[in-house]
Amino acid sequence: MPQAHSAKQEALDAIQRLPDSADTEEIMYRLYVLENIRRGQQDAAEGKIESAEEVLKDIQSW
Repeated sequence: MPQAHSAKQEALDAIQRLPDSADTEEIMYRLYVLENIRRGQQDAAEGKIESAEEVLKDIQSW
């Protein structure tokens, strides 16, 4: 079973995969994307999701 990584370790791993030429803006963007993916996965695991059909229905009511 894979060991869960801490948020710090995931951030360090993501930064390590970037080229040496990456600037602060690119680093921050990558961390932002990773955090939003993590939150989405957590929401999905907790059942806090809506189907595409539900979202489209909500949009039509705007």
